[in-house]
Amino acid sequence: MKNRKFLLFVLALTLGMFLAACGTADEDGAEDNTATEGNEEGTSGEDATSTDYSVAMVTDVGGVDDKSFNQSAWEGIQAWGEEHGLSQGEGFDYAQSTDKADYMPNLTRFVRDEYNLVYGIGFELKEDIQKAAEQYPDTNFAIVDDTVEADNAVSITFKEHQGSFLVGVAAAMKTTTNKVGFVGGVDSPLIKKFESGFIAGVKSVNPDIEVDVQYAESFADAAKGKLIATNMYDSGVDVIYHASGATGNGVFNQAKDIKQNDPEREIWVIGVDRDQHDEGTIGDHNVTLTSMVKRVDVAVQDVANRGMNGEFPGGEKLEYGLEQDGIDFAKTNEEAMTGEIITAVDEYKEKILSGEIEVPSTIEDLEAFEESL
Repeated sequence: MKNRKFLLFVLALTLGMFLAACGTADEDGAEDNTATEGNEEGTSGEDATSTDYSVAMVTDVGGVDDKSFNQSAWEGIQAWGEEHGLSQGEGFDYAQSTDKADYMPNLTRFVRDEYNLVYGIGFELKEDIQKAAEQYPDTNFAIVDDTVEADNAVSITFKEHQGSFLVGVAAAMKTTTNKVGFVGGVDSPLIKKFESGFIAGVKSVNPDIEVDVQYAESFADAAKGKLIATNMYDSGVDVIYHASGATGNGVFNQAKDIKQNDPEREIWVIGVDRDQHDEGTIGDHNVTLTSMVKRVDVAVQDVANRGMNGEFPGGEKLEYGLEQDGIDFAKTNEEAMTGEIITAVDEYKEKILSGEIEVPSTIEDLEAFEESL
């Protein structure tokens, strides 16, 4: 009896395994090959979803919380990830660079982790992005604020001189001392675009306004930024535009220190890359006049979506300006940015868009521009 029960058990088990094996056949006996066909298509097919695409960024030495372009880029990647149901470490991530020697190791780590698209934020990563693109042709790369030459890399640049011109107009209309300042990070062709556009905007309103220009030679030295700002404000400058990444935190700190000790003094900072209104808050006051907003967040989302959709613009040089809503100026400080100032800035903006004004992007072009005034 026991042997008979055991035999029945074995037969039932065998029959169950047979039925399970046939379960993927349709009524005609054909196998369902959906899973196999999907694997053959890979992530390049139409079924590729956001979960099949991953994006990472490597900061420059300013860091992800520089309150400037690194932070703006990271906010853009976070927004892209959240839009597609991803989370940090599961679809998108960043690597902090504290030294230039960190750039290549950070880039190669993301290649090793099989991220589809890796951003290098800032022109200081140009050489390393170029090298990585050549070494890893199966990975897509993007450089922000400079250009590289590779079929698997895209160059993302902005017309910073246009936005700098607009905040220059605001500075010229706000100053009461006819002295304004410009604090640059590293003296380079990129930051010269900010400087040239800013001075052109100032001089368009009043050619007699004095513009003090100084460079910190760092995007991560808040102490140097504070020292430069101290000297400028002590000399009578009442509006400083900074294009210096985290170094600009020192400019804000000095302006807030002055405002705290002398609440009646008119002292201003113009932020850069993102709306830095919050950085200027000191008690009931705010020393941020406006900011030159460079929509790095919009650009990185745009390129990430193109890559996810199988349309990565490899080898292209993308430039975002006023025409693409990639550049603008902040109007957050309604008390400081009066209607008169905003109206004037908007009028100059229309002149740029119409082609009536061609904003200089180099010191040589600036000199010719000033001669025409």
